Amino acid sequence: MEDEEAHQTQNKQIVLKNFIEGRNPRETDLEFKISKVSLRIPKGSGGVVVKNLYLSCDPYMRGRMRDFKGSYIPPFVPGLVIQGFGISKVVDSDDPNFKIGDLVTGFTGWEEYSLMQKTEQLKKIQPEDIPPSYYVGLLGMPGFTAYAGFYEVCSPKQGEYVFVSAASGAVGQLVGQLAKLHGCYVVGSAGTNQKVDLLKNKLGFDEAFNYKEEPDLDSALKRYFPQGIDIYFDNVGGSMLDAALLNMKIHGRIAVCGMVSQVSYTEGIKNLFALITKRIRMQGFLQSDYIHLFPKFLEFITSNYKQRKIIYIEDMTVGLENAPDAFAGLFSGKNVGKKVICITHE
Repeated sequence: MEDEEAHQTQNKQIVLKNFIEGRNPRETDLEFKISKVSLRIPKGSGGVVVKNLYLSCDPYMRGRMRDFKGSYIPPFVPGLVIQGFGISKVVDSDDPNFKIGDLVTGFTGWEEYSLMQKTEQLKKIQPEDIPPSYYVGLLGMPGFTAYAGFYEVCSPKQGEYVFVSAASGAVGQLVGQLAKLHGCYVVGSAGTNQKVDLLKNKLGFDEAFNYKEEPDLDSALKRYFPQGIDIYFDNVGGSMLDAALLNMKIHGRIAVCGMVSQVSYTEGIKNLFALITKRIRMQGFLQSDYIHLFPKFLEFITSNYKQRKIIYIEDMTVGLENAPDAFAGLFSGKNVGKKVICITHE
């Protein structure tokens, strides 16, 4: 029998120390550790060992860092490696569908190497002339969230007026561009003047504003939408949703994608009566509800990206040891675009 020690290597990992209390996570809530891992998959296991290249850094992960069992996805376990979407390279395999060297995307650990016993959720990718990291952004969960939310939940019509909050983020930046491709008028909100400039001058939004510089969000929306809002793509909840409710048109639609302002506490919404008076349809959704549309989404987005009709902005952090700071930065607006952790390019 071969010495198993020969197949072991150091494995860098990010673990959750304890469940998080309070509104925003801190860098110290996550811990960088080094352990040992075997790069050899047991025969008959049907699994694979992968080397993780890129990790998706997403706000929804904050909801898994609290002791709450009522969500659509279970919480992380304190003391264990956290998980998320990633791009990985197969380094050993007992699954005939995957060979050494294959690039795959799917759910993986925030660590350098991962053992995956359930390979049915993995998809092989061939990036060609598209950056491989885009498969956790533009061509991954955030991109599909934007696509399904805008086309399926919002039911857009040409010429409609669209408002997108957190518009420079992983989802919002694509929603705005899809709306423009559909012939809509689009306004986005963001938290810095740099992001506002990006929305207007690179991503093609008709208008954008810095919500931190607006003392009255209701007045701001009336200024940008004097005739009202047909579609509000909501990524933040809270006071922005409350202001949008006052400014929706009759029969307007609100797609509730995220509520980052309300991840860990309840913030009162005062204007829900507008749902009745304006006959607004407000719908929460998960991208997994529409997974049957994923092939159509890939074809549509890939084609438009290659024709340069869609731009995608990434905010790359290099080094797994820097992942805790990158994650915490999502909740203070440090990222510009889709936040990605690059562990290695190989």
